[in-house]
Amino acid sequence: MKKNTATLQLSKEEMRAYGYQVVDAVVEHFETQNEKLPVAKASRAEMDHLFLEEAPENATDAKQVLDFVLKEVVTQSTIVSHPKAFSFVPGPSNYISAMADTLATGFNIFSGGWAASPAAAELEVVTLNWLLKIFGFPVKKGGGIFTSGGSLANLTAIVTARRIKCGDDFSNAAIYLSDQAHSSNIKAIRILGFRKEQIRIIPTNTEFKFSINKLKNAIAKDRLEGLKPFCLIATAGTTNTGTVDPLTEIAAICKKENIWFHIDGAYGGAAILSKDGKKMLKGIEKADSLTVDPHKWFYQPYEMGCLLVRNIAHLKGTFTETPEYLKDVEGNKSEINFYDHGIQLTRRFRALKFYMSIKTFGLKEFREAITYNIKLAEEVEDCLRTSPYWEVISPATLAVVNFRYNPISHKLNEKQLDELNQYISEKVVATQEALLVTTILHGQTVLRMCLINPRTTMDDIKETFKLCNEIAKTHKLIQ
Repeated sequence: MKKNTATLQLSKEEMRAYGYQVVDAVVEHFETQNEKLPVAKASRAEMDHLFLEEAPENATDAKQVLDFVLKEVVTQSTIVSHPKAFSFVPGPSNYISAMADTLATGFNIFSGGWAASPAAAELEVVTLNWLLKIFGFPVKKGGGIFTSGGSLANLTAIVTARRIKCGDDFSNAAIYLSDQAHSSNIKAIRILGFRKEQIRIIPTNTEFKFSINKLKNAIAKDRLEGLKPFCLIATAGTTNTGTVDPLTEIAAICKKENIWFHIDGAYGGAAILSKDGKKMLKGIEKADSLTVDPHKWFYQPYEMGCLLVRNIAHLKGTFTETPEYLKDVEGNKSEINFYDHGIQLTRRFRALKFYMSIKTFGLKEFREAITYNIKLAEEVEDCLRTSPYWEVISPATLAVVNFRYNPISHKLNEKQLDELNQYISEKVVATQEALLVTTILHGQTVLRMCLINPRTTMDDIKETFKLCNEIAKTHKLIQ
């Protein structure tokens, strides 16, 4: 037989040179990102012109391909770790975790079962235990799993709640969440086959928190109509405003009504490391399940979500399958197979980046960074309130603040203010100097800043406000 030459390999020298170029590019990115424009803009036609081609049959020089990617791909991507990336939930990341991901991918470590990688499984146990302690969950009985993000964590939680509370029949089940709950929860509910009439979206109060009275009324009405309330989803740090629902009160309702209590803390959960955040998140330890996203405010690169549960047996009882081809790797009860705790069988080694970054920097530095973010947002609020141009719509809460341009020198109606603030956002993004987009609160179009990047300074924010003011003056309503 002819010797196989299709090994998909480079020489040792080529690999080393290639790797050095990649690391140098990443280091350069971390060092210079603040000096770049954060916003990437391109049309589909422009991207097609640049990239669209048939899959090449023959080889291309590895360095040539890498040079093209560094020149054309990474430069055409918004820098979500930029200090002026204020919108959505930025991804500040950190270098240690980026390199940890490189190690995990380079060694192609399978993190599904103990037999494939005892060290990977053990580090996931260790880091999950760190999180269980941070959030006040029982370490001996509790557990969890790292996921791709909050969407999969929320889906995993609702699947588990459905099995524990409903068994196989969920035809008359009802699930509750607020109008400020993250869209991933609605998506998860629909994926699981719940009908629209089984979903209760409870209006929030003027502070964008779960209305307790309306929740109680909805549960009572459903019981009278023969439905089975089985799960309630509260939010610890809403995406729109950073608001935390009244967790302790909701926990008491869930306990009384025998309802699974899930908290979506994908955004705000990490704030528990700060003194002020811990006060706001009181009651989070009472949840049956909790979603947190380390790739948000724990400063990890994408993708890394997490689901914690008070009783790990609930996850194992929901997701364990033992087909013939896995019988030889089941191991003993102390050897944890994380494919029994969630949806994925094949799993990347996500725990490594969390482990290495916490070990390298220590929780103290994470605490200080999160505290800085919260205080920065409060300082921004103070700055807005003392300006004749800006109006605060939702105060600084867990590093999120909402505001709009509403100069006291002009008497503008609501429709005009909506138009003006939408204009400011669009023009700011068009400059590519900052990522600042709008959201809707109480029917008003407002600008929103999410300030979880520890490298963002007050100067970055003042420069952005100056840009906004200059843009506003070009609008016909202000001229």
